[in-house]
Amino acid sequence: MFICQCENTRMSVGFIGAGQLAHALVRGFSAAGVIAIHRITASSPDTDLPTVHQLRKLGINFTTSNKETVNKSDVLFLAVKPHIIPFVLDEIGPDIEDRHLIVSCAAGVTISSIEKKLQQYQTSPKVMRCMTNTPVVVREGATVYATGTHADVEDGKLLEQLMASVGYCTEVEEDLIDAVTGLSGSGPAYAFTAVDALADGGVKMGLPRRLAVRLGAQALLGAARMLLDSDQHPGQLKDNVCSPGGATIHALHVMESGGFRSLLINAVEASCVRTRELQYLADQEKISATAIKKTTLDKVLQQPGVTADAVGVRSGGISIFNSSKPRTKKK
Repeated sequence: MFICQCENTRMSVGFIGAGQLAHALVRGFSAAGVIAIHRITASSPDTDLPTVHQLRKLGINFTTSNKETVNKSDVLFLAVKPHIIPFVLDEIGPDIEDRHLIVSCAAGVTISSIEKKLQQYQTSPKVMRCMTNTPVVVREGATVYATGTHADVEDGKLLEQLMASVGYCTEVEEDLIDAVTGLSGSGPAYAFTAVDALADGGVKMGLPRRLAVRLGAQALLGAARMLLDSDQHPGQLKDNVCSPGGATIHALHVMESGGFRSLLINAVEASCVRTRELQYLADQEKISATAIKKTTLDKVLQQPGVTADAVGVRSGGISIFNSSKPRTKKK
């Protein structure tokens, strides 16, 4: 069983964003016992999200103020959409201190772009980038991370302890993270789609839906465990299932004829390419009207060509982060 030394400290963890990823990580950390639930804070302007209700039930500190989350946290996870990151950094930058470790979970957003933003407020911001996936909720996640210019070895060990408590975790060079996003970051969606399709096949051939889903999921779970516990190539394990002239090799022939392998390869590539496009959008610091509730209102309205009327905001509206005082940058 994994034992994390984090539980012996008074470290606190915060999440900017309270969506699926934040919810999955909080549940995973809680199940692993690596940090007390009352030492976790999350912020979101949208209090009606199902995940917000679930996080509140878990007992974390929830707020609509990103600044409050920063002030209450030592390790700060940026768990928002990539194109929101620049606006969030502009908002929380003045509150970042030496004690903070900033961990970005945003697809495609580079460490250097985050460091550049934060260096307007802090000379040596400690930034790390990670890519994980939703199975952290059951402590079977797949996480990689890269270390920024000012983060040290101990910061890496701390993040690895946290993430290894909810699954597999390893350090990689940052230029590999986009590919990881396409493979294991998006991977659970591929797996769920595969199980859904397998279950449809089972139903077509007469199985009850519930049983078909369970058998399909168990087949993938068992196969994954066999592979991880074996030194054999997945191709060899596949061959071990195929009897000469048997049912499985006939099924595999149909899959090959349909381009099964190519579809998966293309899916990983498409996710990776889109991740790089998201980085470009983040660098442009532009945001769509549909994302208005996801970021800081006044920052959005400062963008060229964006008006309050265009995004459906009435003049004199309240900041979605409940900031009643004008923000001032630290000098």
